[in-house]
Amino acid sequence: MEVSSLYFLSKARTQKNLPPSPPVLPVIGHLHLLKPRLHRTLQGFSQNLGLIFTLRFSSRLMVVVSSPSAVVECFTKNDVILANRPRFTMGKYFGYNCTSIGASNYGDH
Repeated sequence: MEVSSLYFLSKARTQKNLPPSPPVLPVIGHLHLLKPRLHRTLQGFSQNLGLIFTLRFSSRLMVVVSSPSAVVECFTKNDVILANRPRFTMGKYFGYNCTSIGASNYGDH
């Protein structure tokens, strides 16, 4: 039973179209990899994984962009796509169907 659930969980994670990531621990994510000099740790990740990579801190997934040209592209060409907030069930019920100021998407309403 445990082996089959681990198999399905690993398949669900690998089917997402995400940038590469260092090996992750189930509950804490990549918190164990962070060192006091954070900029050096992130530089090491970018040298090993590429200029764009993902890190998971507990249940939060973060995409790290370490290339200046990719950062410019994120904030000029893809700014509207990246400005949207994630959808949560709580925002649907307590945020007036995600239209409150804390849960609404970018753009006109």
